[in-house]
Amino acid sequence: MGKKIKKEVEPPPKDVFDPLSVESKKAATVVLMLSSPEEEVLSKACEAIYKFASKGEENKLTLLDLGALEPLFKLVTHEDPIVRRNATMVVGVMASHNDVKKSLRQLDVTSAFIARLAPEEDVVTHEFASLCLVHMAAEYNSKVQIFEQGGLEPLISLLGSPDPDVKKNCVECIYNMDFQSRAAVRELNVIPPLLDLLKSDYPIIQLLALKTLGTISIDRETRVMLREHQGLDHLFKILETKEFNDLHVEALGVVANCLEDVDTMQLIQETGGLRKLLAFTEVSTLTDFQKNAAKAIAKAAYDPENRKILNEQEVEKCLVTLLGTDNDGTKIAASQAIAAMCENLASKQTIGTLGIPQLVQLLSSDNEEVKEAAATALVNLTTAHPANASAVAEADGIEPLINLLSSKRDGVVASAATVLTNLATQEPLRLSIQSHGIMTAVVEPLHSTNSIVQSRAALTVAAVGCDADARTELRNSGGLEPLIKLLYSKHDEVRRNACWAVMVCAADDPTAAAMTRLGALDILEEINLSIGRKNNFSDAALDKILDHNLPQKYSQMGFLTSSNIITDGFYDFGQVKPGVKLLSLEELSAQQLNDRRAIILVNSKTPELELTAPPVATDEKSPQDFLSSRVTTSSSSTNRKISRERASSIEEKEKPESPGRSFSVSKGGGREKGSRKGKGKKEEEKPKEEEPEPVMPKIVEEVPLKALWYPPVDSILVDYITEVSKTILPLPTTKEQVVALAQFVAEKMGGPIETDKLHEFSWELHISEIEYELKCNVVPIGKINKGTFYHRALLFKVLADRIGVSCSLVRGEYTRAWNEVKLVDDSPLGIPGLLLPPQVYIVDLMYQPGNLMKEGSPEADRYGRI
Repeated sequence: MGKKIKKEVEPPPKDVFDPLSVESKKAATVVLMLSSPEEEVLSKACEAIYKFASKGEENKLTLLDLGALEPLFKLVTHEDPIVRRNATMVVGVMASHNDVKKSLRQLDVTSAFIARLAPEEDVVTHEFASLCLVHMAAEYNSKVQIFEQGGLEPLISLLGSPDPDVKKNCVECIYNMDFQSRAAVRELNVIPPLLDLLKSDYPIIQLLALKTLGTISIDRETRVMLREHQGLDHLFKILETKEFNDLHVEALGVVANCLEDVDTMQLIQETGGLRKLLAFTEVSTLTDFQKNAAKAIAKAAYDPENRKILNEQEVEKCLVTLLGTDNDGTKIAASQAIAAMCENLASKQTIGTLGIPQLVQLLSSDNEEVKEAAATALVNLTTAHPANASAVAEADGIEPLINLLSSKRDGVVASAATVLTNLATQEPLRLSIQSHGIMTAVVEPLHSTNSIVQSRAALTVAAVGCDADARTELRNSGGLEPLIKLLYSKHDEVRRNACWAVMVCAADDPTAAAMTRLGALDILEEINLSIGRKNNFSDAALDKILDHNLPQKYSQMGFLTSSNIITDGFYDFGQVKPGVKLLSLEELSAQQLNDRRAIILVNSKTPELELTAPPVATDEKSPQDFLSSRVTTSSSSTNRKISRERASSIEEKEKPESPGRSFSVSKGGGREKGSRKGKGKKEEEKPKEEEPEPVMPKIVEEVPLKALWYPPVDSILVDYITEVSKTILPLPTTKEQVVALAQFVAEKMGGPIETDKLHEFSWELHISEIEYELKCNVVPIGKINKGTFYHRALLFKVLADRIGVSCSLVRGEYTRAWNEVKLVDDSPLGIPGLLLPPQVYIVDLMYQPGNLMKEGSPEADRYGRI
């Protein structure tokens, strides 16, 4: 071999820059290197920046301030794969900072990172590109961009990546996409890879897979796919494995969605999964699991078929058990599930037996949400179920329910009011509720601004107000005013229930009068004139109030039913339009005589004050005491009533000739002509203004007393009543009584009138003479000797009511009025025992007094018309 000759090293070319090793200690310097054209420099600069950014959030912000983000993003799409990878790593790490995310959104980076998920990219690029998308998908606009730019498909493809970090990032990004991608995810067949992730060795991946399944299984189609791929087996396997207890809550969430489908529910039942689930729920120590299990049952129970299946599996026992847990969230969820299950009658009965005492106990909880959920469950349990309503009362539930009416939470008040309404349908329970002061407690809810609370409170008043004591309590506690205000509500249900309550409460005179003073009559008339606001109860409420104000009813409505009994103090003002307020009899009596239609008065009652002896004036008794003793009935010797016989004899001697006279109350003093034996009298011709003032003791100067006004006594009417009671009342049949009474009335008011001579019957002049004689527009009906249709019909009704003959009074046009009676015809063909329905007849009081005309017949129609 020859000797080796040493090769000489050639010197570097003169136009080549010698390599330079630079050691930089400033991030700013490295950021400048990101603009280098050399791939190696770019790669190393990205590595250095990645290490710096990974150390903390402050470093990420520093890099952002140094302007590193934009050149880094440009390098994400660099031709060199190493540069792309390193740049993607840096941006992926930095994207966790909020300010960096804002800048990335402005740079519109989603499409670039979606491109980095391509199969040809390496695993590290996949990891950090998906990490960046995870952070970006937390914001709505970025979710939309990822979805629209086709990001779902590569993300789903990478769920099968060998790298766990890539799997974790991809499934988390899909989860963050939530509702944006449910349908698309299903179409891309995401169920199998998600189920595979449930087998992962990494709990975080399993958890994210379950969360994603929980999100997309909201759609029914996805649940079908999950069932077809045996997804329920995977879920129940997790639930049955104690080591996976940190995944139980999320797994249950997916099962809860699946339970909404009847097919899935049946499948779970057939495989024994439902029974296992209920058993595990009862003994679980995870409060969130128990809570979510109750929520799952509640969701499933909205379907009737599911309720049936749950009832067959005795879900009620599980729910009642959950009511006894220490966790408020579980109690709320269990109560809500019970409320849902109550749609099934068998469940309602079972829970009523097992769970009502526990629910009643929850009404006293410190947690308002627990109270509301328990009260709502009791609403459903007691609706249309008397046994459960009784069980609530037996569990001492009435008092806590009434206490809940003062809660600040509207849902609590509304539900408590509804339960009390359900209980009040049974009389013993209603009386018990009333004894606990329900009407006082319900006043505050009536003042509520929440329409649901207002509606339920009004309904409670309607349910309890059928008792006189309850109405008195409502009146005394100031509940009528807010109730009447609810009639003005714009909410149909509130207005309807308020009308209902008003109708019920108007069953007695004091309450009806109080509601009238508060404007109930006016607003009800207004409601009934409105097509949009009128409801099923507004007419009935108005009619009920008018039943206690018959003068207004007859003037406005033009009829009185057989149940509207005319009492003393009634007056016929004539027809008025709806909404016109009728003046009181006292106000009408005080008016000057005018040419308006006479007001016909019915009054056979002698004022008590006139029939009582005045008390002896003493220094010890104040005027207030004297007034009280005159108004109320006293058993003392000084206030002893004189006998009816004596009253009658006095009335015969001193018939009142001027309606509207006043009786002044004083201490032992009298009116002019004296106050002999407690009886004041006014001279016929003496004008009212000329009456001398009663002489009052000095003590009265401090507290002057107002004169008490009483309508004049119609002694002639008293005689009529006495006569018909003696002669007509004893008649054996109603028909005979009606005929005899018609003839009696016609005789007293001018006798029969021939049809063609009706125009000659000068009743108007006669009435005018009476008005002039009395110097008043108010005419007692007994003084009318010539009466036309409406006078006779009114008198017939008055007398018929006094002797118990049922009849109605109807006003027609042009002074016409008539009475309707119901009579039973004789059995045809003499068949004994055959009951026929009563027929309505019009009573002739003018032409052929006592003639009975069948309603709707030509002669009846002619009678009511001119």
